[in-house]
Amino acid sequence: MAIEVVTGKEATIHFDSARCIHSRTCVLSHPDVFVPNVVGAWIHPDAQPVEELIRIGQNCPSGAITVVRNHSDAGATADSNGLPIVNTVRVRENGPLAVEAELLINGQAQANPRATLCRCGQSKSKPFCDGSHVAAGFVATGEPATASFEALAVRNGPLDVQPRPNGPLRVVGNLEVVSGTGRTCNKVGETYLCRCGHSKNKPYCDGSHKAAGFEAA
Repeated sequence: MAIEVVTGKEATIHFDSARCIHSRTCVLSHPDVFVPNVVGAWIHPDAQPVEELIRIGQNCPSGAITVVRNHSDAGATADSNGLPIVNTVRVRENGPLAVEAELLINGQAQANPRATLCRCGQSKSKPFCDGSHVAAGFVATGEPATASFEALAVRNGPLDVQPRPNGPLRVVGNLEVVSGTGRTCNKVGETYLCRCGHSKNKPYCDGSHKAAGFEAA
């Protein structure tokens, strides 16, 4: 499905259904802007001030929502795509890895600094999550053990996610691993994150993808 683009008086909302994981953050917080299960228009950018629309985009964990401020004098600026001060990956209970950073996938810069990456191994849109963990009954803690780590000299900057063939996500760059309740579990400059769903040391890879016969480009 193509990206939906809805233009209001002050801002334009871009919605990428292929990236949406149905966290319902937008629907629950602003049901006047996002009205699902209706016939016809369901995105209403004029229902909230532009500053609030920008916050909606910033709170979308998958990067499915991008908010662009309209400027008649100088084109448009993607306000909801502001780069974070701290690169993080949040481990979702029984769900994906929610990354926020100056994000690259295999070295290719991404337009949105937020993405949810599959860790159950079942997504049809790897490396992105497509919600398959729900039907698969994927079970994995969102509260991994706290590792021994040192403070990072720099907490942001480019973060390159490299899906290894039939293997884990190699992540290169400054990154803080955060639990579902907001606890900092680890700080790394490079790590390997499980994406097959079989590791005994989630969210990190322990080589289980080999025995499991995991296949992914």
